[in-house]
Amino acid sequence: MYPRISLPPIFLAAVLGVAGGFYIYKPILEQYHKNQNKLKENLQAPEELQEKKG
Repeated sequence: MYPRISLPPIFLAAVLGVAGGFYIYKPILEQYHKNQNKLKENLQAPEELQEKKG
């Protein structure tokens, strides 16, 4: 029969897996949010120019 794995190593592996996921995907998510903010600014800028003209 297979040896049993106790609960603490399972929790440690889960925590390390989640932390590794955040470490890997954090720069990708930051770049995505930066791009989204730029798009919002570009879309708002023409509206502000029209308001100033009118």
